Amino acid sequence: MSPLLPVPVSAQDRSSCAAADVLRRTGDKWSVLLMAVLAQGSYGFNELDRAVDGLSRRILTRTLRALVRDGLVDRTPHRGPVARVDYVLSELGQSLLPLIIEVGRWAETHEHDIRDARARYDVDEKLAA
Repeated sequence: MSPLLPVPVSAQDRSSCAAADVLRRTGDKWSVLLMAVLAQGSYGFNELDRAVDGLSRRILTRTLRALVRDGLVDRTPHRGPVARVDYVLSELGQSLLPLIIEVGRWAETHEHDIRDARARYDVDEKLAA
């Protein structure tokens, strides 16, 4: 089996890793949640604001800009008496979503294993202190 990455890992290796870049985006607090909402269809900004409790408008704006910049979400402005912008998961975002869903399923399947491992670790740390 070939190695996943060269060891030792250099700063250049870290900065040029495409997977790390995608994981940073999908690992933030709101991106995956917004992608899951947008997978259900097109939403306007105010609809998204109402759809996700606890997400400030400033963070919603910042997260949507990053998702659009990365090509994971499409943004469509509409002109008219009432200006409106719609957001929808792009084709690229749709191709990423099944992988994110699988990570979520893995997390649910192994939730108890992780909780048990943390509890064992915490007990061992207390005994070692």
